[in-house]
Amino acid sequence: MTDAIDLDLHALVFDVFGTVVDWRSGVIRDVTEFARKHALKDIDPAAFADTWRGHYSPSMEEVRSGRRPFTRLDVLHRESLEKTLTTFGVPIASLPEQALTELNLTWHRLDPWADSVPGLSRLKSRYIIAPLSNGNIRLMLDMAKRAGLPWDAILGAETAQAYKPAPQAYLRTADILNLSPEQICMVAAHNSDLAAARLCGLRTAFIPRPTEHGDQQTKDLKPEQNWDVIATDMNDLAQQLGCTQN
Repeated sequence: MTDAIDLDLHALVFDVFGTVVDWRSGVIRDVTEFARKHALKDIDPAAFADTWRGHYSPSMEEVRSGRRPFTRLDVLHRESLEKTLTTFGVPIASLPEQALTELNLTWHRLDPWADSVPGLSRLKSRYIIAPLSNGNIRLMLDMAKRAGLPWDAILGAETAQAYKPAPQAYLRTADILNLSPEQICMVAAHNSDLAAARLCGLRTAFIPRPTEHGDQQTKDLKPEQNWDVIATDMNDLAQQLGCTQN
């Protein structure tokens, strides 16, 4: 077991988009079908997915800054979808409302990385495991049901009423679990997420996902700090934390 983290650790909380699930491939899959069904021949599904995701952080910054009341991610995703369609020259009024609603639910249907479910299952045998995601609760529930993610609890951003990397997102999650921050380890493929968690007193574990943003990814390819645990994937994390093989 990793000595640096084996100090009264009770729970692991996880970034989800990119760390547990492959958001980009899932969005490309559904955008491809959407474009085919509605004869949108000029849409590049990969570029569309990247543009849609590009609105993710700016949309949450409106909430983090206080310029906007807390708004669940499903609503922000829908607004970002409409902006993306406009960027690609698609008249929103030309599309059925139900089609837009269904496409927005692509974020509920993302596939896990191959190691996620077996690794999480091993970690669950020893620790409380839960998402610490910017996703809303229904989104996390639907994703977990479809992907078989074995969470002990579903903690969406609504429970904290805050979006990462705001400190409240980490500290309120710890309070909800009735644990001190140092009894929790944040697991993420994003150095910035871990840095924010560490500032709040959480322990940290880095898992690289070098194709989260496609083959040309340039960020988060390696750890940028001396995180408490650096693992190759979820199974390696479980091994390092002393969790038995299922």
